[in-house]
Amino acid sequence: MANHKSALKRIRANNAKRLRNRYQAKTTRTFIKKLRNTTDQTEAQELYKTVSSMLDRLAKKNIIHKNKAANNKSKLAKFVNSLAAA
Repeated sequence: MANHKSALKRIRANNAKRLRNRYQAKTTRTFIKKLRNTTDQTEAQELYKTVSSMLDRLAKKNIIHKNKAANNKSKLAKFVNSLAAA
């Protein structure tokens, strides 16, 4: 257990940030799954804009690695474009 007041505060702040980060990451994963299950092209394009910005935000805050965000965005863009071709 921490002995200093500042260390106790740091523990509380870290827990709050951890929960917020987990919530945001989980929400993004849910949106990715929703996009993957979409068959309508216009709906997929709208969802892609949302998911893309969510991934960028997670990468900016170092919740996920920037390359992982880029890879996810690339794969999702290919998926959305394949819906347009079909």
